Amino acid sequence: MPVAPPNSARDFRQLHEAGLLLLVNAWDAGSARVMESLGAKALATTSAGVAWAQGYPDGDLLPVSRLLDTVAAITRIVKVPLTVDIEGGYSEDPNAVGEVAAGVLEAGGVGINLEDGSGSVDLLCAKIEAVKRAAARKGADLFVNARTDVFLRGIGPAERRVEETLARARRYRAAGADGLFVPGLKTPVDIKAIVTEAGLPLNLMAIGGLPPASELASLGVRRVSAGAGMAQSIFGRIAALSADFLRDGSSAPPPEAGITYPALNALMAQR
Repeated sequence: MPVAPPNSARDFRQLHEAGLLLLVNAWDAGSARVMESLGAKALATTSAGVAWAQGYPDGDLLPVSRLLDTVAAITRIVKVPLTVDIEGGYSEDPNAVGEVAAGVLEAGGVGINLEDGSGSVDLLCAKIEAVKRAAARKGADLFVNARTDVFLRGIGPAERRVEETLARARRYRAAGADGLFVPGLKTPVDIKAIVTEAGLPLNLMAIGGLPPASELASLGVRRVSAGAGMAQSIFGRIAALSADFLRDGSSAPPPEAGITYPALNALMAQR
């Protein structure tokens, strides 16, 4: 499994330097190919979607081998850069997390998301440092997007969450992070404060109440991720169609399906 070409990593990094990168989150090779065909400049994985597609719950429970197989399958069929959500790195051992990142590089990824969740700031810093060392050993430019869950988990008093996020951002930047992901952040005044002070490109997650893309771009946000919502919707649609079929054997494709069998087949044949 070859490391992604250097120009792919360079292109991905440049997408964070100006404008707003809209990242759709795939969960397997087929979903990634469809998303790429619609003009995506880069792709991301959703940890939840990948885990569900493999029959595991989200939450650092997916076997790393299954993750890397998925990454390799996606990079085989798409040409745009791929960044991979590795949750907390599937280990509390920073060196083991570094090996996961090395595996992502070998499978063709050019970036990762690595989260603090409910863990300590010190631990995520150690993981970032280990990941950067592992990438350096491979001579690869891995984009590390440090995710902090201060807003998503409601950590600390509401009036101090911007301050806490910025304190973490400074630590993560010093450890080697290339981007900052703050899911749950959606208030323009808070977004602007973090954009101004964090010193890292800011990534947000698409959620209800988030300002439109044009406003986010004007605030200086560099990246918005779709998250697990698309995968969740698709699994919901599968459940509805399966329920219909199991009830009365109805097998006619719904009119809103949108992509024909020949079109899907042709997409997968284009490499």
